[in-house]
Amino acid sequence: MNSTFKSGTIAALAAVALTTASMTGAAGAASAARLSTAAATVAKADPPAFAPADPKSRDRAKLNADAALAAGAGRLHKGSGDAFTLSANTAGTYGLQYLTYERTYKGLPVFGGEVVVGTDRAGQVIQQVVTGQTAQIKVATKPSTTAAQAAATARALLPDVDDATSAKLVVHATTATPKLAWRLQVSGRTATGRPSILDVFVDARTGSVIDKFDKVREGTGRSYYNGTVTIDTSGSSGSFRMVDSTRPGLQCGGQNGSAYTKSTDSWGNGSGTDLETACVDALYAAQREWDMLRDWLGRNGHSGTGRSFPIRVGLSDVNAFWNGSYTTFGHNQAGNQQATPMDVVGHEFGHSVFTNTPGGDTGNNEVGGLNESTGDIFGALTEAFANNPNDPPDYEVGEEVNLVGSGPIRYMYNPSQVGDPNCYSSTIPNTEVHKAAGPQNHWFYLLAEGNNPGGGKPSSPICQGGPASVTGIGIQKAGKIFMSTLLAKTQPWTHAKARVASLNAAKALFPNSCVEFNAVKAAWEAVSVRGTSDPTCVANPDTFSLQVSPGSGAADPGGSATTTLSTVTTGGNAQQIQLRTGTLPAGVTASFNPATIQSGQSSTLTLNVAASAAPGAYTVQVIAQGTAQTQTQNYSLTVNRPIPDQFSVALSPASGSVDAGASTNSTLTTTTTSGNPQQIQLRTGTLPAGVTASFNPATIQSGQSSALTIGTAASVPAGTYPIQVTAQGTAQTQTATYTLTVTRPGDPDSFSVRLDPEAGTATAGGTATSTVNTATTGGQPQQVTLSAAKLPNGVTVAFDPATVQSGQSSRLTFTVASTTKNGTYPITVTATGTSQTQTASYALTVTGGTSTGDFTVAVSPSSATVPAGGSATTTLSTQVTTGRPIPLTLAADGVPPGATVTFSPSSINSGESSTVTVATSSTTPAQTYTITLNANGAVSHGTSFSLTVNGGGGGDEWQEWHSYNVGDEVTYQGARYRCVIAHTSQPDWTPNIVPALWQPIG
Repeated sequence: MNSTFKSGTIAALAAVALTTASMTGAAGAASAARLSTAAATVAKADPPAFAPADPKSRDRAKLNADAALAAGAGRLHKGSGDAFTLSANTAGTYGLQYLTYERTYKGLPVFGGEVVVGTDRAGQVIQQVVTGQTAQIKVATKPSTTAAQAAATARALLPDVDDATSAKLVVHATTATPKLAWRLQVSGRTATGRPSILDVFVDARTGSVIDKFDKVREGTGRSYYNGTVTIDTSGSSGSFRMVDSTRPGLQCGGQNGSAYTKSTDSWGNGSGTDLETACVDALYAAQREWDMLRDWLGRNGHSGTGRSFPIRVGLSDVNAFWNGSYTTFGHNQAGNQQATPMDVVGHEFGHSVFTNTPGGDTGNNEVGGLNESTGDIFGALTEAFANNPNDPPDYEVGEEVNLVGSGPIRYMYNPSQVGDPNCYSSTIPNTEVHKAAGPQNHWFYLLAEGNNPGGGKPSSPICQGGPASVTGIGIQKAGKIFMSTLLAKTQPWTHAKARVASLNAAKALFPNSCVEFNAVKAAWEAVSVRGTSDPTCVANPDTFSLQVSPGSGAADPGGSATTTLSTVTTGGNAQQIQLRTGTLPAGVTASFNPATIQSGQSSTLTLNVAASAAPGAYTVQVIAQGTAQTQTQNYSLTVNRPIPDQFSVALSPASGSVDAGASTNSTLTTTTTSGNPQQIQLRTGTLPAGVTASFNPATIQSGQSSALTIGTAASVPAGTYPIQVTAQGTAQTQTATYTLTVTRPGDPDSFSVRLDPEAGTATAGGTATSTVNTATTGGQPQQVTLSAAKLPNGVTVAFDPATVQSGQSSRLTFTVASTTKNGTYPITVTATGTSQTQTASYALTVTGGTSTGDFTVAVSPSSATVPAGGSATTTLSTQVTTGRPIPLTLAADGVPPGATVTFSPSSINSGESSTVTVATSSTTPAQTYTITLNANGAVSHGTSFSLTVNGGGGGDEWQEWHSYNVGDEVTYQGARYRCVIAHTSQPDWTPNIVPALWQPIG
């Protein structure tokens, strides 16, 4: 961290320099429009605002949110073609969790269809799921117009177009009837020369414009002096940059986007026209706003994910604006001051917060007005947090700048003072966005200060039909409620939705009090935003949450399943809880240990399943009945099918040779493989003439053995005889085969040959196998040589071994060339002995590859991690599987924003490889992407490459409460470490004592 200063002259830090980190509690001079910092004193007793939920609670929130999504399908207008994917779990104040689900319809993104589910820090759902979609989607997904036609329509909306994105098919679902649409973004300038980024929706059937929204949000202000201040820059002796190394993404420079550099770490000359001075003002304000978001509102940076955005000064315009990627600031009309006072900078970065909360910033003038008001509110919050005596906190917008010679541009406590509406009406959706900011600005002032706060602070009017008075709760509490309101935002955002979301936020943030809830409600009534479906609040309730973990289990009939019930006191005092279940399935009983607990304690639930219980899946309702509240959770119980009584049987040996007239022995062994042992009766199938068999004993239990004796008469002909042994149990029957070879030494030498199997199939280029079995059928064994005849073209044969004694076997392998024609070929196998020759037939079926050939594709390595602006390489390889090589063209899908994918070479034949380079830019967002690498030809295949982009993580020094990504590098106590597991750092998780999170590096 570098200490950098702006003063009237270029100088080192003086003894009287103001350190902003200590300003929060400092007293500031009061004036007619100044606000109180008394709320900061109250907040000291509160838990830390920035306290994200632990991983286990985040997993629990996901499970509970998924369940809430399923339960609310009707209210969410979910149809058969809809699917939901979790896109973000954002931490709110005090660790509240806000889970955003993106909706698709038959694979197409749905604008306005996203759903937000709010939970407490423990992961329990505390707010009704909400969405901006108004009706169930039932649209055809095939467009009648082309993407090119939609692009032409969109480009015609701006007289001066710089760029346009590709048109993508979506479903537009914020109007009464959802429609298939082409969506694209057009960048350029309006007829008056103002910058514009239009988000355009073109009806995919008619070609007309359904919706269009300008993403450039304008604000106004002027440069003023914050006194001698400390700002965070980077660099070392002789080379310094206006880049904040502790707040990733935050930097300041000119209109070319590059940060200012200097040989000394002292910036600005205090002049109203000096751009370096403007950057000091802008960085100071943005850094105070970042700290306010973290310390007061519990948000991780302007983006919510630990990042901020660049600042550009020197805009040749009486203006300042946010364009979705960076903020830019011009000058006042007189040209003697830059537009970088604290509330203007806070306003523009407030737009970035609005953009980076659920629902984004797309919408009509009502959304625009709420967005502009959001900027004003964050400007006021930033001034209050900084509490700089050179710009004491107030609720006037741009009060330090004489933009056009008429003082402040907006008064939050009385918007009508400059002609803006104080009260909400049906005309607001058609009102210019800066004027449309009036009602919510007015609401925030009333919520924070009340209508008649006294102490030199201005009074604020109440609209007709509102309450007689409103008592404020302090700006810090008001800010917490407003931040949580934004985290429940859905498209399109309205004042009515904001009212319900802010009431829910007040309940969630202050669960033991209705004071804040009632103040929020009174403030909305005071600006004419009326309620129709408000939540309710009961003062100081004793509440608790219930969690069942695991949430499912299985048991065999006669067995049991267990789970743990955990409770947490979420409001008021702990209460006694009686535990029980709802109606249980037949044959299932439940017991709790203990059955009575205090909230905050746990109990073990055991479900005992009788042997007679019917198999199936059951839902068991767990009921926790407290003295002030009852909670329920469901447990999914699966009763398994009864385990059958089964056994296996084996013979050892399974074959034997005997001279006619003699006998041979084998042992039959049984094993109980499941269930209980059973009684088994032993017998054989039909025996050859002159062959007998007996068991000792003939009746056994599974798990026991029996001796099998096979006798032969002197008249039995030489040969090989399969004898089936049957083991018939009370619940199952098993069989085994004993192969008996009978020889007759006095007879002429003879043998037999057979193939097993006698037919097979091989793909051209592959193989087929069989076993050649020989048996001595008379006299003595003899040497047998094996061969094959009538082989088709391209087929070769191998015997292993090629010579055997009669009674032995050989492995036969057919190898088929890729050029062999398809068909079925009869092949004769000849066994030539010393006294006779025998033959057997094999039917070989050959199937060929396709004429175009086929291949597989793979990538190695399959993943990489790079910082934003870095690159990674991998190798894409192909292998021919059938047919001949074919030409392929290489391409990539799912490329991250700002990144490129190149192939060297870009065209190959199957069987060849290519080097793939993935290059990111400094604007590529930090997250994990799945890139599909495609090899396209007559046959096409693809494979996935996982790329993790991180933002360089937290600068040089390790910090508490910072979000780190895998690969981030930090310095701690002079040593360097690399992050190996993504996490948010806790105060005692320093790299030197948590090796599971940090790896030392050279």
